[in-house]
Parts: sequence; structure tokens; C-alpha cells
Amino acid sequence: MMTDGDAELYRGWGGELVASCYDEGTGAFMFICVHSTVRGPAAGGIRLKAYDSPGDGLRDGMRLSRAMSLKMAICGAPLGGGKAVIALDSARGDVSTGQRGPLLERFAALLASLKGTYYGAPDMNTGPADMDFIHARSPYVFCRTEERGGSGSTTQHTALGVFCSILASAEFAFGSRSLAGKSVVVQGVGEVGAALVGRLVRAGARVTISDVAEDRVAKLAAEFGVASVAPEAAAATDCDIFAPCATGGVLNARSIPELRCAVVAGAANNQLATPEDDARLHERGILYAPDFVASAGGVLHGVGLELWRWSEAQVDRAVEQLGDTLLEVFAKARAERIGTHAAAEKLARAKLAVPRA
Repeated sequence: MMTDGDAELYRGWGGELVASCYDEGTGAFMFICVHSTVRGPAAGGIRLKAYDSPGDGLRDGMRLSRAMSLKMAICGAPLGGGKAVIALDSARGDVSTGQRGPLLERFAALLASLKGTYYGAPDMNTGPADMDFIHARSPYVFCRTEERGGSGSTTQHTALGVFCSILASAEFAFGSRSLAGKSVVVQGVGEVGAALVGRLVRAGARVTISDVAEDRVAKLAAEFGVASVAPEAAAATDCDIFAPCATGGVLNARSIPELRCAVVAGAANNQLATPEDDARLHERGILYAPDFVASAGGVLHGVGLELWRWSEAQVDRAVEQLGDTLLEVFAKARAERIGTHAAAEKLARAKLAVPRA
């Protein structure tokens, strides 16, 4: 039975459909949230994560699917937005190695039931090998391993897109794309965050890193000689550029007043906890690179290599142009005296209003 809270969640979402199922063996709830198919079949990541409640997983999937619609539109992909969430029970812990296969089989059956309405791709705690496994049971996935005919990991192109977004943000905020001597705090150094750190260090930036996984921090600190701060102190650390590359909601009513940076540009999805946080950043004079633009390199990787049959060099060029898109967003925000997220949404929604041919 749907509760009033559930009904309100759906009313506020604006999407098209949610397919769901329950895996008794692991206690996991699965949600495939299809936000828009105006431009083509919906596509987005398959997230495997522990949540305090199934509703939290559904809420996350809905928000992420909406962001994917904007991301697909802003980079011109012939796809709509969607997101899949496999919501593990936080009280039961992570799935064991023996449970992962049956869990993904159950998800593949749910995916197959949509008959191409939604295509999945790697996301938090899933990767190209998982896409191989799912593809053997349901063909609706991107970014399988290269050995199986897919485009492989999106990590490097996602990191390249964020790096180019930082360069464009630096040009707009500081008058130069040079990062030499600029201080950057990277919050979250998983695969994308770690790849970004390497690019920033090679560009001459003074990098500080933070992550809840101490082993990741230690590895990067040893490799690049970068400083580190505790996870709870990252957002308030004095720097030129703050790069959130972990989970969403890091920019909120509590954290924004504590920020000590001129620019926010990172890879994390849904960085704004609420729409009002865009205005809060604008009021503080902090330049924000909207996450659905900055992190669109992963989309261009999968779509470019698998749908458009681009070369790696063509994908690189398209990803680098995300910086130009951001400059257009910044100029629009300045001209209209609005937040940058609102400006980017306007540009994306203009494309969402045009159905596929």
C-alpha cells in the first residue's frame, strides 16, 4: 500500500515510471527509475549501495534519474535519463561474494522486463565486469569490458571532464586556466577522484585530498606527495577550488556557509541537497560548476564509443568541450543574475523539450 509520503515522492519527481522488485536472499530492494524517454530510451548507472530504508534508495534513484535527463540533454546524447538502485539493507551489511551473482541475476530479470526502456551502466560499486554478467541475461547495458565488445570503464573520461570543468571555472573566476599554485581540495578519491588528482598534480595545482577510506588516502599521498584532511573537515578547508567527488548532498544549508573556496567543481552526482542551495552559493559569490555538466564525460564515453562509434580522440575532444559548455552556463547565469545550476537547467530543458527525430 502506498503511503502519503510515497505519493508525495512520486508527485514531486516528474518522471515516467518506476519498476521495482525485492530480493529475498539479500533483503535488497531494486528500483529502476525512468525519468524521461523524450530524447530516446532512458539510460543511467546501476548503483549498488546500503541504505537505512528502501525509501531512501528509491528517493536517491529518483533524484539521480532526473539529473541524468539533464546530463543526457546537455551533452546532446540521443537518450533520456534514468537510474537503477540496488538498495541493500544497511542492517544486514554488504552482499557476500556468493550472493552477488544471484542478486545481479534478479536485477537482470527486472531490467529485461522493461524491454529496452532503460539501459544500465556502471555506477557506485558496479563496474564493466558486472555489465558483462548482466548483458549475458539482458542486453540493455552500456560499458561492458572491452574484451566483451563494450567501451570499458568511464573513469578516465569522467575525470577528464571534471578537469576541463575546473579549467573553465578557473578561467571564469580567476581570469586564467592555469592551475599552477592553485589550491584544490578533492573530497573523495575513488577511481574518478584519484584520476582527477593525478591530472591536477601534473597541472601544477597544490592538492589536498580527503576520503573515508584511509587506504586510498595513504596510497595517493605516497604516489603524488599530496596533503590530506579528515573527511569531516574537507568542505571547510581553505582553498581556491573545492572538488566534491564522493556522494551527493555535500552542498547544503549547513556546509555552504562553511565553504572557504571561490569555486566548486567536482564529479559527485546531486551535489546540491536542495534546489535552494544553488541560490545559497550564488549569494556567497561561489562559482559552482553544475554536476550534471562537469561529470558528463562518462556519458560521452559510453555514447560516443558505443552509439556514435567515435574514436578515442573524438571522445576526448567532446569531453574537453564540456568546459566551453560551462562557460556558456556561467555567462548565462551572470547575465540573468541567477545561480549556475538554474542556468544549466534552462539550457538542458530547452533540449529536453525537443523529442528525438
